[in-house]
Amino acid sequence: MAKKSRTVINIEYAGARIGLGLMGLLPRRIAVRLGIFFLKTASHILTSVRRSGMRSLEIAYPEKTVAERKQILDGTFENLGRVLGEVSQFSKYSAEDLARIVDFDDESMALYREYKAQGGGSVVVTGHMGNWEMLVFAFAALYEPVNYMARPLDNPKIEMMLTKLRTRFGNTPINKNNSANLAISILRNGGGLGILADVNAQERVGVFVPFFGVPACTPSGAAMMAIRSDTPIFPIVCVWDKTTARYKLLRGQMIKPANTGDRKRDIVETTAAFTAELEKFVREYPEQWMWVHKRWKTRPPGEPALY
Repeated sequence: MAKKSRTVINIEYAGARIGLGLMGLLPRRIAVRLGIFFLKTASHILTSVRRSGMRSLEIAYPEKTVAERKQILDGTFENLGRVLGEVSQFSKYSAEDLARIVDFDDESMALYREYKAQGGGSVVVTGHMGNWEMLVFAFAALYEPVNYMARPLDNPKIEMMLTKLRTRFGNTPINKNNSANLAISILRNGGGLGILADVNAQERVGVFVPFFGVPACTPSGAAMMAIRSDTPIFPIVCVWDKTTARYKLLRGQMIKPANTGDRKRDIVETTAAFTAELEKFVREYPEQWMWVHKRWKTRPPGEPALY
């Protein structure tokens, strides 16, 4: 990707700062509604993005009708709008506010505390589902700060602005690029590490595992670090519950990384295991996953393109 000029960087940053700043002045409910309205409206203008989303849904749900897929995709834009609205409020949320908004169920937190008391590290894999920003932000405010791995945005000024919001309660960002040794050290010393692990990867940094029954090139970093540090993987997402009007935690099965001595096979097996858990979440709340991402873009050698 070509490096952005300073002019483009400044224009993008000004737009993002003004937009988030104005939304941040609004009451939460209005900001969230505005975010949803904006993303739903934009979705009808960004026709190529909608096409990508519909194609992803066709790959995952060949049995569904076009109307059913469209309904799910509309939900995706609503969910993204909700994420935008909530992020605009991050600068003024208190821990008490977040306790009213997010339900980290007692059982999950008891298990977390029990495991932490034993001194073990943990790899938390999550996805672009529900409100992944709220998951990390609220956890830091209500329990403890976490380390999270992320690829920096290609606009450094917007990246700096978002990092300031995300780290307000002590979270620590770790650049995905060339940071494996640091991450493994954190895990071996009993720390936690959050990773978004539901994106398409290039073949050199990913492995093919089933996702909705179709091979998907998935980042291998989470599995590799869990194997090298002998650390379990916890699949977790934070979804919006319309019934309670709160976010709630969904917790998958804990995954013990494979360790047969065949490193390549172990990485594939471990990646397939946590991807299967993330798929369960998506199947339960399909309208809250980011279908506009070209999840199956990278294909195994010899296979035709799907997008």
